[in-house]
Amino acid sequence: MEEVKDDKTCKGFVDRLTLGIIRVLENLPGVLDVRFVEKPPAEKRCLLSWEQKNNCALPEDLRDFYLTTDGFMLAWNNKLEDEVVPVGCMMISSVAQLRPLIQSNVYSLPNAPTLADLDFDDDLEESDGPEKPHFDSRSRIFELDPCNGNGKVCLVYKNCTSGVMAQQCEVWFLDRSLFWHYLTPSFTAYYRLMITHLGLPEWQYNFTPYGPSPQAKQWAALYQPLTFHGDSHSDTAGEPLLNKLDPAKAFRGKAKPPTPKKKQAAQVPASGGSTAKAQGVSGRHSVTKR
Repeated sequence: MEEVKDDKTCKGFVDRLTLGIIRVLENLPGVLDVRFVEKPPAEKRCLLSWEQKNNCALPEDLRDFYLTTDGFMLAWNNKLEDEVVPVGCMMISSVAQLRPLIQSNVYSLPNAPTLADLDFDDDLEESDGPEKPHFDSRSRIFELDPCNGNGKVCLVYKNCTSGVMAQQCEVWFLDRSLFWHYLTPSFTAYYRLMITHLGLPEWQYNFTPYGPSPQAKQWAALYQPLTFHGDSHSDTAGEPLLNKLDPAKAFRGKAKPPTPKKKQAAQVPASGGSTAKAQGVSGRHSVTKR
């Protein structure tokens, strides 16, 4: 009995942690092998060590997340004919893997340019939207999700001062051309965004001016037919986008027109035969026009 109770408790915990997305995925057509990797919670001393090492304070929601599970990994496949294809992946780095972006092995080679050398000047930046991160000491950037090589989701602390612990952070997306794109103001908002997009390939590119690749759009059209839009917050009618099928919108204009009812011919005297015939002809014309 205790094992059954523990199993139910564990399933309830996973269901709350994933916002019920596992059951949603398992009910989608063609989805196979929904895998969620359970991880133990991080220790408080590890969080304190990370903050002291990087001189950044973890936001309260991210701290609570790591005290619940040290990272996040959920993946699922799709069956195309007889071939199983990996499609969705949701990932959040563990505390140990939450490393500064500048420590990549690519930029540690001798005489190699650094990310700071690739940074743009302030006068070249667009004035619209929030201030973009910098690769130099003005920003402290940590990798949340490697995005399978299609970019990086990063935890960004801006306007940093040397020797002062950074407090405020945001979540940004760095594409493969090293351009920044704003995602959310907090980790909780990003977590919900990740769950909503089902971990589909290149979903972060919905927040870029050029969007995902054609293949990624096909996957999004298959599993999110009414949520894949250039504007990620509302559709053309200004209504919030929901991950559900609305038949009134999906099948608009497909309803068959009502069939007109046939009128019974009224009996008239023989002397009025020509008049009745004329009325019948005009009646047929009126039905045709209708």
